[in-house]
Amino acid sequence: MVRRHPLARKLAPKLPDAWLFSDERLAADMAELAAILPPGSGIVVRHDGLAPGARWRLFRRLARIARARKLRLLLAGTPALAKRWGADGVHLRQPLARRAAQAHRLGLIATLPVHDTREARAARRARADAAFVSLLHPTRSHPGAPALGRAAWLRLARLAGTKAVALGGMTPARARALRRAGAHDAGWAAIDSWDEKATKRRSRPR
Repeated sequence: MVRRHPLARKLAPKLPDAWLFSDERLAADMAELAAILPPGSGIVVRHDGLAPGARWRLFRRLARIARARKLRLLLAGTPALAKRWGADGVHLRQPLARRAAQAHRLGLIATLPVHDTREARAARRARADAAFVSLLHPTRSHPGAPALGRAAWLRLARLAGTKAVALGGMTPARARALRRAGAHDAGWAAIDSWDEKATKRRSRPR
């Protein structure tokens, strides 16, 4: 079982189990994907390649959907920017891990990516609210990148000491299998799985 760090923040926010990661290579529009997420899911907005104005407009569009569907909306970047844009939280890249304390002071959720032992320990020290641990399975978003496999994923999730969210080739079925394997409170995040679901919905006869 994945356990939270004993020094984790009191009254830490209840976080979603299902997440969408934004990706500029997606076939579907991000708003279309947000609209098919189950209520209570989460979105991590990256799209770092966009010009600031275009990224802001995308974020505001997703924020309107998030309010209507009760989704958690996180912005990849700095705590100050996430607060200014009205995000629920900030997804901190590893070089910004120490800013998790600033995010918490601003009332934001703080999450971190975890790919190895060093990053898992950084997430633990930062008292992150969640760690996106990847890659569990091979994925098209990282062609050729080695997957952790379940045993290594569970080890990193325990080391991170917070809510662990699996990323990398994830589907609802794989998320259920991971929980059966012992990660009872683990979440899951995806890019392709949501994109494929949107494509199938579009192709249905009307």
